[in-house]
Amino acid sequence: MVTIGFPFTELASIDSTNNYAMAMAHEGLATHGAAFFAHEQTAGKGQLGRQWKTTALENIMLSIVLKPSGLPVTRQFFLSAAIAAGCYDFFKKYAIDDVAVKWPNDIYWRDRKAGGILIENVLAGKNWQFAIVGIGLNINQTVFADGVTNPVSLKQITGKTFPTVEMAKELCNCLQKRYDLLFSAPLQETLDNYNEILYKRGQKVKLRKDIAVFETIIKGVNEQGKLMTFDTMEREFSLGEVSLVV
Repeated sequence: MVTIGFPFTELASIDSTNNYAMAMAHEGLATHGAAFFAHEQTAGKGQLGRQWKTTALENIMLSIVLKPSGLPVTRQFFLSAAIAAGCYDFFKKYAIDDVAVKWPNDIYWRDRKAGGILIENVLAGKNWQFAIVGIGLNINQTVFADGVTNPVSLKQITGKTFPTVEMAKELCNCLQKRYDLLFSAPLQETLDNYNEILYKRGQKVKLRKDIAVFETIIKGVNEQGKLMTFDTMEREFSLGEVSLVV
């Protein structure tokens, strides 16, 4: 049954679609799958407290309320992996080649960032109350703010202009397929699918840890969402512990 993207609410301007969706969920006004799309976002949220900067009317700024009952809270990364794969499916349909997911959940085209995902989980004890899935994808933007590293949009890749609302609804359909797979197939399949599209997997890269930069090879991501690498020894890194030097 299709639930992601229903209902679909358009907002003219909002500080953060994640904040809005979170408030609606806490008040009991957002059912599973409810999507909130903003034409303008003044204080978008990114990973690790960063701000997501985007131009009004040109991109996808979307937050979805999910209630992943049946998925243990200890398996939170699998939801993240499924959402990232859904965004990958959507973006690859138009960009065609060279699309990947950069750990943990950025959408990349070649070595340039096309979008990002922020999932905020709300737990009640050992139970998963709901998850707010925030997605920002560069669609029609061609001029980016200073300080935005290596951005790219679908318009820059294809030379075409796209209808953002219709594209957001299509994205919801892609997410639905990956979400359904998360519950209908073994969890390992979702993790394997994520690792298949992982940016720089099997390649030598530079990672930054604090002020140190070192070379290593990306092996993949494990079920805890940790980045696995190999150089003189095998290592695992948690979110925020290292960053990839692109």
